[in-house]
Amino acid sequence: MTLIKSISGIRGTIGGAPGEGLSPLDIVKFTSAYATFIRKNTPVGSNVIVVGRDARLSGTMVNGIVTATLCAMGFDVVNIGLASTPTTEIAVTGEGADGGIIITASHNPTQWNALKLLNHKGEFLNDAEGKEVLRIAAEEAYSFAEVHDLGHEYVNNTYNRRHIEQVLDLDLVDRDAVAAADFTVAVDAVNSVGGVVIPELLRALGVKNIIELNCEATGRFAHTPEPIPENLTQIADLMRQGKADVGFVVDPDVDRLAIVMENGEMFVEEYTLVAVADYVLSHTPGATVSNLSSSRALRDVTAAHGCQYTASAVGEVNVTTEMKRTGAVIGGEGNGGVIYPAAHYGRDALVGVALFLTLMAKSGKKVSELKAGYPAYAIAKNKIQLTPDIDVDALLDELKRVYAAEKITDIDGVKIDFAHGWVHLRKSNTEPIIRIYSEAPTMAEAESLADGIKAVVAKVTGK
Repeated sequence: MTLIKSISGIRGTIGGAPGEGLSPLDIVKFTSAYATFIRKNTPVGSNVIVVGRDARLSGTMVNGIVTATLCAMGFDVVNIGLASTPTTEIAVTGEGADGGIIITASHNPTQWNALKLLNHKGEFLNDAEGKEVLRIAAEEAYSFAEVHDLGHEYVNNTYNRRHIEQVLDLDLVDRDAVAAADFTVAVDAVNSVGGVVIPELLRALGVKNIIELNCEATGRFAHTPEPIPENLTQIADLMRQGKADVGFVVDPDVDRLAIVMENGEMFVEEYTLVAVADYVLSHTPGATVSNLSSSRALRDVTAAHGCQYTASAVGEVNVTTEMKRTGAVIGGEGNGGVIYPAAHYGRDALVGVALFLTLMAKSGKKVSELKAGYPAYAIAKNKIQLTPDIDVDALLDELKRVYAAEKITDIDGVKIDFAHGWVHLRKSNTEPIIRIYSEAPTMAEAESLADGIKAVVAKVTGK
């Protein structure tokens, strides 16, 4: 069993003893700590917290505990039911709430669930705020409400539609152009909430021909939910048969978007943000931001538009902080996460779908033709299982020593920039692993860069 407490929230496997996974007692503890933090720090004072969830098998159970705990802490709860992460984020501001909790483990497998914690802006808590929640939980420094001060639960099922309407209202989303293009669109939503909201968005955009794969929100994932090539064979096979112009794949909470080309090949997750940014920058020039593990292609596209690119530490809150600092018009993460401030400061696959379809419609190009126009990089994503005996700090120090002659960034793990590629090694915020991402002009070169890092890892860990 696993319980991970990080900048990405409280994430763990369901079942087992308290403290070893995301047990009911752990859910109560961390929800109570969050409620205590919000009450002390919110500038809103509405006494309302929004709760939304993905379709995971454990979602109903976790939702019940979270909602009851918040009421026990004296908060009223607006329960928006099955909703994506970005939908829950916009519901926080829509309700004028003090904060929000999203019940989802994002791309993690079925046995996982998590509490993602939001502030009054519908944005994730930062590192210092998250640590304060963990301190409160560790010290059990919370107190429940007296009987006459208990909160109440209110159900509001309107936010999926409100989110779609917000996307349609964006200046750079052209519904008429998308409808006139008469696309056939395939969707794989891994049997979570994306199966509800993505087809509804497509219909609202005027798409008449929709092929739905795994769009029943049962929580019984049809394949490993992370939207990476090895998990997307079903939709790739369908696309190879020439049945659709584009394929969209979302993770269980719909904040990541992967695209499949009309020939069945992957557009590649990294290029979701690159393509959307290219479209946005062509209309509204400005700064861009992605995290250290994201493709250089965004930097190159940004420079081609005469604009400035910067990189942040991994984690949505780190990206949005840098975006606000630089006034970025578009940003996100190379895992398919598009953050478009004109909508809100959060990764949003609905925004990504609408902007990408508009780009397709206005350009008149096939998806493969769009991809051919972007800088060509290949990114290799490796990982090492993290065990208690691995000294991550010692490993990072050794990497910095071995590669001292190269450009090194250590704000989040260690990233080594070479003339024609880079490698980034860091401890995951969401799984008990060390991630090794590498990028170069070809996959062989990217894997070769990763092999050099793996050799250092083997030397330090003896594995």
